[in-house]
Amino acid sequence: MAEFAPMELCAALDISTDSARGLMADALELAHRLKRTWRLVQAGKVPLWKARRLAQLTHKLSLDGATYVDRQLAAVAGKVGLVTLARLVDEAQAMFDPNAAEKARLAAAESRRFNVHTEGANHDGTIHVEGDLDLADALDLEAAIAQRAEELRQLGSIESLDVRRSIAAGDIARRCLGLDQAIEDGSASGTTSVVKPRRVVIHVHLSAAAISRDEAGVAHVDETRSVISTDQVRDWCGNPDTEVVIKPIIDLDDHHHTDAYAIPDRMAEQLHLTQPSCAFPWCDRPSRRCDTDHVTAHDKSGSDGKAGPTCSCNLAPLCRRHHRAKTHTAWTYDKTDTATYLWRSPHGLHLAKHRGETRLVTAHPPGVTGSPRRR
Repeated sequence: MAEFAPMELCAALDISTDSARGLMADALELAHRLKRTWRLVQAGKVPLWKARRLAQLTHKLSLDGATYVDRQLAAVAGKVGLVTLARLVDEAQAMFDPNAAEKARLAAAESRRFNVHTEGANHDGTIHVEGDLDLADALDLEAAIAQRAEELRQLGSIESLDVRRSIAAGDIARRCLGLDQAIEDGSASGTTSVVKPRRVVIHVHLSAAAISRDEAGVAHVDETRSVISTDQVRDWCGNPDTEVVIKPIIDLDDHHHTDAYAIPDRMAEQLHLTQPSCAFPWCDRPSRRCDTDHVTAHDKSGSDGKAGPTCSCNLAPLCRRHHRAKTHTAWTYDKTDTATYLWRSPHGLHLAKHRGETRLVTAHPPGVTGSPRRR
């Protein structure tokens, strides 16, 4: 499959590039390697969501392994659960590709992870944490949290056990961070050097009324693209260990310009505030994790014969994948105002993205012929 092929499909179906890529991969797996299951889907005997899940599991199998799974499930695919499907796939891998099964076993340790889902933060100020740990590490973590939760109870906490366990996790984290605050400097005098605790940067946007308590209001957090209560912000800022930095307001309508190719921090910050995500249609990668692209290339001539300037009207956040698509394929785009981008796909789809929202303008604009102009 061509690297950039899913992008045209995602634009037509109003889905992200990753979703289009997964849809195409699942369709190919079902049509060519899970043919019995695909016939059952077409007959209405197996729900499409379950068939797609099976296809995602069998991607790693050889053709013989995928055929074995397809044959075993032919009569019961619509009745078995996802756990049974996963076990059957593991069995097929062990039978038909033992070397891959052994590699998977060895690679399991490399798949360990611990995720703090800050992007899921909501108004109540809580987030979800989950991970896959080594058994010994998991037992130690469980023992530490249980011990700290019991200490909190003995200290007079009236919270439930679950709440005390959640507080314990934060206490353990702060205790580890606090180890760096006072260390021996190694000199003969044995003096102690105080090290500033790690700074965690969160960009919070508040109205003047919310700050002055004239209204309850909400605060917007850039890192998680969520809203939280202003009372939660006050609690964070009121912590004696918190360092609060107030930055000047940036006028989002101001036009900034520089003759250099490098983009000044203030101009980049203005871009992040006006465009919260990648400028490509349907992509929701946060702009702070994207490249900052010159819409009209800085080192190439635009339609007026001039190189693209480094200014507010010629910048866009593009994730690395869509930056490469713009550079190496016939995808082109223009910036029509401070937060709106008009895209043209290689096959004539026209889409507009404004402050994270995408809409299809038209597939074949009147009066436009030939291939779109490259930039």
